[in-house]
Amino acid sequence: MAAVLVILLLIPFLPCTSLATFSPSFSYFLACGAASNVSFPRDSPARTFVPDAPFLSSSAGVTAVTSSNSNTASLYAAARAARSGFSYRFTDPDSATPNAPRVLRLHFFPFTASNSAVNLLSAKFSVSVLDAYTVLSSFSPPSAGVVKEYFVPADRSGEFRITFTPDTGSTAFVSAIELFPAPPELLWNHSVQPVDALDSGDMTVWAQLALETVYRLNVGGAKVTTETDTLWRTWLRDDPFFFGPDGLSEVNKTSSPIIYDPSSGFTREVAPDSVYNTQRAMNMSGVAENATPGPFNLTWTFPLPAPEPGSDSDYLVRLHWCDYSVVSSVAGYNIVFNVYVAQRLATNDLEPKEAVRATQPNQAFYMDYAATAPTAGNLTVSIGMSDKSDKGGILNGLEIMKLRRADVSSPGSRGRKKKTLIVTLSAVLGVAVLACVLLCLFAVLRRRRQAPRPAPEEKESTQLPWSQHTQDGSSWFDMSNTSGYGTTDGLQRMSMQLNISLAEITAATDNFHERNLIGVGGFGKVYRGVLRDGTPVAVKRAMRASKQGLPEFQTEIEVLSRIRHRHLVSLIGYCNEQSEMILVYEYMEKGTLRSHLYGSDEPPLSWKQRLEICIGAARGLHYLHTGYSENIIHRDVKSTNILLGDAFIAKVADFGLSRIGPSFGETHVSTAVKGSFGYLDPEYFKTQQLTDRSDVYSFGVVLYEVLCARPVIDQSLERDQINLAEWAVNLQQKGQLGKITDPRIAGQVNDNSLRKFAETAEKCLADYGLDRPSMGDVLWNLEYCLQLQETHVNRDAFEDSGAVATQFPADVVVPRWMPSSTSFLMDDADESMTETGIANSKAFSQLSCGDGR
Repeated sequence: MAAVLVILLLIPFLPCTSLATFSPSFSYFLACGAASNVSFPRDSPARTFVPDAPFLSSSAGVTAVTSSNSNTASLYAAARAARSGFSYRFTDPDSATPNAPRVLRLHFFPFTASNSAVNLLSAKFSVSVLDAYTVLSSFSPPSAGVVKEYFVPADRSGEFRITFTPDTGSTAFVSAIELFPAPPELLWNHSVQPVDALDSGDMTVWAQLALETVYRLNVGGAKVTTETDTLWRTWLRDDPFFFGPDGLSEVNKTSSPIIYDPSSGFTREVAPDSVYNTQRAMNMSGVAENATPGPFNLTWTFPLPAPEPGSDSDYLVRLHWCDYSVVSSVAGYNIVFNVYVAQRLATNDLEPKEAVRATQPNQAFYMDYAATAPTAGNLTVSIGMSDKSDKGGILNGLEIMKLRRADVSSPGSRGRKKKTLIVTLSAVLGVAVLACVLLCLFAVLRRRRQAPRPAPEEKESTQLPWSQHTQDGSSWFDMSNTSGYGTTDGLQRMSMQLNISLAEITAATDNFHERNLIGVGGFGKVYRGVLRDGTPVAVKRAMRASKQGLPEFQTEIEVLSRIRHRHLVSLIGYCNEQSEMILVYEYMEKGTLRSHLYGSDEPPLSWKQRLEICIGAARGLHYLHTGYSENIIHRDVKSTNILLGDAFIAKVADFGLSRIGPSFGETHVSTAVKGSFGYLDPEYFKTQQLTDRSDVYSFGVVLYEVLCARPVIDQSLERDQINLAEWAVNLQQKGQLGKITDPRIAGQVNDNSLRKFAETAEKCLADYGLDRPSMGDVLWNLEYCLQLQETHVNRDAFEDSGAVATQFPADVVVPRWMPSSTSFLMDDADESMTETGIANSKAFSQLSCGDGR
């Protein structure tokens, strides 16, 4: 008996190889199109892929094709292909694992087939599972091949069906199939932490739906293959996704056994030892030696596939940790850090030892987060410093899975939808009952406390019409902020003259007809329309029931109802009826700046047009920063948010992420990081301290975008060219400005104008905000670039360089316009006053000559 107890106590310390490997209750491994078995004895555990013919629903018209290349891997030397639809049927004895999702892996490795009429290299097809989930739609596998992994809920029918349907005139094929039940502890075994707009009620529904694995990383370690993962998974290295300069992180390793707690659902089936044996940690020694400036984050960035029409952009993000340090009860001794997912604070002050109540080092655990993909840019995961510890943060592994909802019209989804509906209605009913009780209690208490008052004089309501999305004003902007837009007082000041009825907007857009669709974004769709008075408008309609768009909707109304400027897009009105969130703007007929730089058939802009557009946008941003009673920071400056109207007049648009800047005497505003990847100020990203110099950085990226006419992030280029800002600055500092300049404007640019423009862009991208120019400085320099271009002033090279920067003022200070009444609209006279005041200031006196614009 004593010996048995000793063995049981030693089990957690035994190495991975001494413990039983995963053995599913049933499994299918098919080598599609193969005539014989394909074995993998080195897999853990070993596997054998068998021919697929017995599992085909019908072999009519479905052929086995083989590769003409004798060096092709044995599993991918053959495939099953057809020019018409075909299916596989598997017996699913779910009695042993009724609640475990099914792991489905589909292998697609195209090749040139020998003696076959089908072409795998140009195949394009869709794949559905259980007649309920369309997991792939018009899919063309890459030439290098790919393995798609899904977790599909068991439907208790006793059968698992996979259907391949080629697009018209094309071919469908599959190289190999894996199907087996997942371990019960793998998914939905722990609570999921909702991030941002999602709430805990959504998680009950999520557990009934399918997932698609998008990324799986072994952070800080080498690639993990099927030979060392008990579920035959592949974990990639994290280096290609790690964002930031060298020296921010360090890699830690442990040779001690990893400790799992099966009673809490933490096993090596969730993630193998090789994932927990390595970790990437914040390099706190660099901070101590002043090699790393101030607080910073470790950040991983992930490009996401474009959302399919009508689909959601919801993701399950799983983060794995294993703290190697000794457990201590002393406050502040253990590691404590913050976790950010999708640029939102996901967990504040995470202490690994406390999270799993660890009593010893090397105890593995994970946490799940539910996040919605950002409207622009990539999905990010960050580890940041906490005020409760100076030890920094760690991360061992990372998985990102996309939520897959059942098809609306498929017959196989009806039973699943019924079950989901019951769960949802139960949760809603419970919340409704609780809300009624609380409302009654609140009414009773209020009646007791409230003394009788004379009836107030009736006034016209100035609040937004209520909808099912209307929240308390204090939560309009960012829950972590104590100041900003969205106060109830701000709503009281808003003019109801901006309210436009839904009927009028519907008539203006011909009931939102597709022919009037001019753009699609994260907020929703944008339509062209004409109001009853003949005014052409752009109508931005949020996706219905979109909680994510509510703060942006309200913030944009708050900002644009207060200010008006020639270079800011004007808000004509809004509509908040019948759960709709609609914004109506002036129509900018020439579209976005980006569409005139690259990616479209628009004729290239001349250098003078580019300068005038940049000057217009700079004027709009300069007015935001200095021309209003409060400093306004845009936070999402990019080429798609600079719109062009008649005569290419530039106007800054999209104020949904705007934020009131620091008050008098303050240096910054502390707020959650928001913006677009590629344009985001790295100092703001690291410190979460926002200033108007963050807009300057983003505008500097736009300037390089105008100069180079290429995307800010281009994954198809070499590694050192992917990021436009880094690539352009690097070549510019090497004196190779000609290599980054758009060749379409070669020969029409004055050298001094070009050099001054590039210098201005480079200064905007300084690492620290204090080293960047103000937007007034940027505007001055751009005006000077235009003057050089138009007058062809011949100067020596040094005269337009930083060597003589001291002859210009350090900053352009413009008194902020203070409203003299409760009106927050600025007419054209006021606007001209602002711009004229700038133009006639001392800083602009050199541009007032007759040769200027």
